[in-house]
Amino acid sequence: MTGWYLYIVRTQNGSLYTGVTTDISRRLDEHRNSKKGAKFLRSKGPLQLVYHQPMGNRAHAQKMEYHIKQLPKHQKERLILAQPNPQDLWAWLESEFKLMP
Repeated sequence: MTGWYLYIVRTQNGSLYTGVTTDISRRLDEHRNSKKGAKFLRSKGPLQLVYHQPMGNRAHAQKMEYHIKQLPKHQKERLILAQPNPQDLWAWLESEFKLMP
């Protein structure tokens, strides 16, 4: 079984995009060079991977993706600075932002 990853990409203008994938390199290449990439990232200039962590299964990765996408940008920036590891990510999100499961 393939592992799933959560990732955050920064665009040239500083916008942040959160996604999940089984292959970060392939997905970034798709975002940069293919119509398979997210529409949000098209024509946004160079993309920089600023956060990525293995999440195990798809359900867990998508749950984390959902919660992170709900955060305002300044809180996502705090997440990027903190770089919590996968085992601590949920606890970090709960303590920092008072998230409910």
